Amino acid sequence: MSGNDTFERTGGRSAGEFTLVTRRITSFHARDCALVFGLLALFSLVVATVFAALGAWLILPFAGIEAFVLYLAYAWIDRHAQDCERLTICGDAVALAVCDGGNTREYAFNRAWARLVVGGSARDARLVLRSHGREVEVGRYLDANGRLALARELKARLGGR
Repeated sequence: MSGNDTFERTGGRSAGEFTLVTRRITSFHARDCALVFGLLALFSLVVATVFAALGAWLILPFAGIEAFVLYLAYAWIDRHAQDCERLTICGDAVALAVCDGGNTREYAFNRAWARLVVGGSARDARLVLRSHGREVEVGRYLDANGRLALARELKARLGGR
């Protein structure tokens, strides 16, 4: 798995419960990130002000746009810092909670009917849990190796289907 992906497992094969958590960003400190983005914007605005004082005033609107884009980038990172998937298999229930941008969607499947469908090549495999006409992608925050490891684990947990 890559450095930005987290693949946490709890519960062994003999245990009755299995929980998997995958995260988009594993280490994010909002204060540090805000400081970095703020310093970048401040530096850009200071340089633009110096050039404007020397007569190149047209640089100011572009520096303002750059500062605004830096703010948008920080806001996107902050909004998606807690994105994750939590897949739990307990008894006959398969539950998946997907948190994306502060919105959480929850899905529930019967273990006996749930099927894992692996699409695409080994390099860009797409994993989908499917049951009764509904399907939802799993492992979206994992790299290719992580998705393949997850596919093996889920096939074993879902009875090799």
